[in-house]
Amino acid sequence: MTTSASVPAGPGAAISADGTVTDRLVEANGQYAAAFTDPGMDARPVLEVAVVACMDARLDLHAALGLELGDCHTIRNAGGVVTDDVIRSLTISQRALGTRSVVLIHHTGCGLESLTEEFRHELEMEVGQRPAWAVEAFRDVDQDVRQSMQRVRTSPFLLHTDQVRGFVFDVKTGLLREIDPA
Repeated sequence: MTTSASVPAGPGAAISADGTVTDRLVEANGQYAAAFTDPGMDARPVLEVAVVACMDARLDLHAALGLELGDCHTIRNAGGVVTDDVIRSLTISQRALGTRSVVLIHHTGCGLESLTEEFRHELEMEVGQRPAWAVEAFRDVDQDVRQSMQRVRTSPFLLHTDQVRGFVFDVKTGLLREIDPA
């Protein structure tokens, strides 16, 4: 599989000669759309599962989990943190679109392990406004997965909290390691 990572790096390497990265993405979409056929799928995930994961570009969730288009809902953010917005998405996923299971995936070498809430203070000093959101930085990835599982399991908005499992994806080996919620 060819990825952007296999393209020679350097200033402007991801930018086409006559445009921006976004132009490159739009061009790629045109090629995709030319061969696209409507798969006739419903918005309901076939496997009735929602996956919450980090936005890290090294995580190819569909490949790592053996998923196909239409199998799951995928919710991603920095750290794979279960925030109010993730609960919002999970609530819609369960109540309106039929998911029953939740899989949480954090990973080794996450950028949130090197940040602190001081990041918010620095932003406030730079832009003159303190962000309303928390950074949700952590030092122990296993404990953060446990906290995320607990947030899902105790949400009053979710119908199905009995099938919540958490994992750490190893970015060096590609393997998942399940985290005991205890």
